[in-house]
Amino acid sequence: MKEIQHIVETINWQVITEEMNKKGYTIIPEFLSEHQCKEMVGQYDNPKGYRKTVVMQQYRFGLGEYKYFDYPLPELVQAIRENIYPKLAPIANLWMKVLKTGKVFPNTLRELQALCHSNHQLKPTPLILKYGVGGFNTLHQDLYGDLYFPLQTVLFLNEPDKDYTGGEFVITQQNPRAQSKAIVLQPKRGDMLIFTTNYRPVKGTKGYHKVNMKHGVSELHSGKRYTLGVIFHDAAS
Repeated sequence: MKEIQHIVETINWQVITEEMNKKGYTIIPEFLSEHQCKEMVGQYDNPKGYRKTVVMQQYRFGLGEYKYFDYPLPELVQAIRENIYPKLAPIANLWMKVLKTGKVFPNTLRELQALCHSNHQLKPTPLILKYGVGGFNTLHQDLYGDLYFPLQTVLFLNEPDKDYTGGEFVITQQNPRAQSKAIVLQPKRGDMLIFTTNYRPVKGTKGYHKVNMKHGVSELHSGKRYTLGVIFHDAAS
């Protein structure tokens, strides 16, 4: 999808890199149009195109529902995955280098998928999430297997304080030998949030160390909230 490719190329990725290195997350405003957001929401109840539906309360994940897309992914989702990944791979590789993990991620999504498939991770992970009044998502990490890419994105498909209230995006940073820090975000419709899947590097007095991070969603007070999650590695199950 050339429209997504054009948008990605107009983003100042140097600024994005600096924000990711500093905070472990960043927001790109108005990445999707209002039409694209409404189109994604409108497709939610279509029985085709999904491989699995998860009712959160059945697994104590929270209160709400989400659906994993099946291959082939919708054109918009595939375009986001393909065009964003090469911009994030250098950030991920810098993190792996300063943390001395020995890991190196490939430059393209196709190469990452090949690694996933060789590791028996064959199932697509992009998903769309739906919350109603009282809905929430417990703190978690989207790993899905031994091989996982350390960055992911979520795109917000509704307008806060208009389509819903509450439902803030919550990130926790679990600092070593200290209390956890909570970060509360409320992006607008069409915004893309990029954040760490598992951990990020933080520079201390003795060099860089890992800081573990999780994410979730606070309780909705009114309305409905939909988000599109784009994860780059495939799942084992």
